[in-house]
Amino acid sequence: MREVRSGRSMCFASAVVVAVLMVLSDHASPMSAQSAASSISSTSGAVQWDHAAVVAGQVTNLGVQDVCPPALCDNHDLAVVLPSAAATFYQTMTASLMIKFTWTSSAPTDIDLFAISPGNADHGPGAPDGLFTGPGEETLTLTDPVDGVWHIRSMAALSPLPTSVHAVATLTVAAKPTAPVPAPAPNGAPTFVNYAAPEDCPSTIPPSSTPPPPNCMTPALGSTTAGGHGAGEPSIGVNWKTGNAFIEAGNHTLRVTFNDAATPATAVWADKRSPFARVSLDPILFTDDSRMGGTNRTFSSQLNGVTSELSFTDDDGENWTPTQGSGQPAGIDHQTVGGGPYASPAPLTRTSYPHAIYYCSQDLVTAFCSRSDDGGLTFGPGIPIYTFARVNGVDTPIAPGTCGGLHGHVRVAPDGTVYVPNDGCFDANGESRPGVAVSTDNGLSWVVRTVPDGVSAGAGASDPSVAAGANNTIYFGYADGDGHAKVAASNDRGQHWTKSADAGTPFGIQNTEFAEVIAGDDNRAAFAFLGTTTPGDTQSADFLGVWHLYVAFTYDGGSSWTTADATPGDPVQRGCIWNGGGSNPCRNLLDFNDITVDKNGRVLVGYADGCTGTCATDPTQNASTGPATAQDALATIARQAGGQGLFAALDGTQFATKTGNNKGGGKLCYGTPAKGRRGDPPCYTRDR
Repeated sequence: MREVRSGRSMCFASAVVVAVLMVLSDHASPMSAQSAASSISSTSGAVQWDHAAVVAGQVTNLGVQDVCPPALCDNHDLAVVLPSAAATFYQTMTASLMIKFTWTSSAPTDIDLFAISPGNADHGPGAPDGLFTGPGEETLTLTDPVDGVWHIRSMAALSPLPTSVHAVATLTVAAKPTAPVPAPAPNGAPTFVNYAAPEDCPSTIPPSSTPPPPNCMTPALGSTTAGGHGAGEPSIGVNWKTGNAFIEAGNHTLRVTFNDAATPATAVWADKRSPFARVSLDPILFTDDSRMGGTNRTFSSQLNGVTSELSFTDDDGENWTPTQGSGQPAGIDHQTVGGGPYASPAPLTRTSYPHAIYYCSQDLVTAFCSRSDDGGLTFGPGIPIYTFARVNGVDTPIAPGTCGGLHGHVRVAPDGTVYVPNDGCFDANGESRPGVAVSTDNGLSWVVRTVPDGVSAGAGASDPSVAAGANNTIYFGYADGDGHAKVAASNDRGQHWTKSADAGTPFGIQNTEFAEVIAGDDNRAAFAFLGTTTPGDTQSADFLGVWHLYVAFTYDGGSSWTTADATPGDPVQRGCIWNGGGSNPCRNLLDFNDITVDKNGRVLVGYADGCTGTCATDPTQNASTGPATAQDALATIARQAGGQGLFAALDGTQFATKTGNNKGGGKLCYGTPAKGRRGDPPCYTRDR
């Protein structure tokens, strides 16, 4: 079941689930469904059982599995027995509990596997997460499960027929590696300076004897706050003419002016919210910068049902112009706006505005993209980009389409090819993999192409990202099914790909969220992601990983990647990062981050900092339990300050300042797949 993961939206399907919960909550307890019990240990071998038939109930995860009402859910109690208490055992050992569901249905069916820990923390659904006709399966793997009774639940999601499930569980244990991952050494990776949004200025003018707060931000007219602490799922853009950067979250567009005469550069923030940004079910910002001949027009889109409140500014937020919002039909969730040159031949409807502007959005089973030929004022019809598409050149009749769930940000290459990335696309063999919907005719038709060595992360996955270099090489970054930060490149519009590189290897990254990619020269790109060295279920309330923002660079077309920790002294999040919609405490960061490049080749990453104040140094704080400092969403820009940028013509000038390159710290990886990797360990081990 791919979940409707909107920052603040509540669609009809979610409302149905709420109604179901209200009806059932007074009549069902966690043990009200058919219950059985078994026990598993490292010496017991595989344990098997059957779940009773369940039928359609939820289409978004709002906690039905916790209530487990009959017919929608069936429960099995599984006692996990470790050789010793978990607190002692996991000091030197590790364990893996794998649960596999299999079923058969004559109609497209989605059964979700959930495991509820003895502490009542949710784990699941499993993967792959999709509709199956005939044989179906879903697997959930739990790393270092605590001992005690786990509730294993079979949940009917998009299941039109009552469907029973056979379950097989195995528990394996092993000794922990004795050699820790070495700390990164300073040897040339790019460095970043982080700029956080300042607090709101006081609503009243202080007495003349009292100095005003330094660098505060005045809320836009009609607003009580500038929204700096409500910056989940931000997007970022840069006006190449003025150098001003924009970061948008909620219905506030924040403008950041950098002063590079100071070292490090200083920043002044201003709230330049569009007066037409009234409703914010999902926000998105896009700047059509000069890199491919854009006008530096900045767009602010606020989702409003099956359209959006879209406006643009040509003067850095001083004035805004409202537009049609989108073409029709359009989706109800997770919209994205992008633009770039037209593919040849350009349509006859093209006006004096140099670029095509695209609006894409997600419906429950279909995604749509519409095109504007007048700079975003009006849009043509919405074209389905997944339904009736072709997968790797082969027609694949997999309902409801060739991709499922939410897509990432639309990007346009210099040759006019349009790309929309998605974590869960079916390849020609019916396997779910990360991929891209591709249009070479200005959005009139689409084909889906998948990364052959990628594995979909399933439910709870965050969006992948794609970007094109100056000669149309595309770079695709994603969180793989194993949790690692993977990136691949293609020079033929996704028909063939390089082997995916693990950009988190230098830091031992085990889990990844919010992949974001930007490119400059054809052989240069940057891949930003949130990463943690902690394995396990990042969606669970008992996940205790510490997350940092990492940025990996390639200067050789993806043959090697150099990775830097952009927030080495300040975690971005402690605890889980929830991607399942609703109001989970770990939902503070919402769905994605964003990345861009300025005219001098420096990379800028817009992100929400979820761990501020005392959280930065207090390991007892986490997003599940608080306090507020561990559940923040502070608008922040990580701006490259050292190392090489994405434009080789400016190498040695430190982003056109003529000061020379200031090298930073991080693991260095270089070489080619054919000749092997070299650099700092364990970089060279990733091809083994």
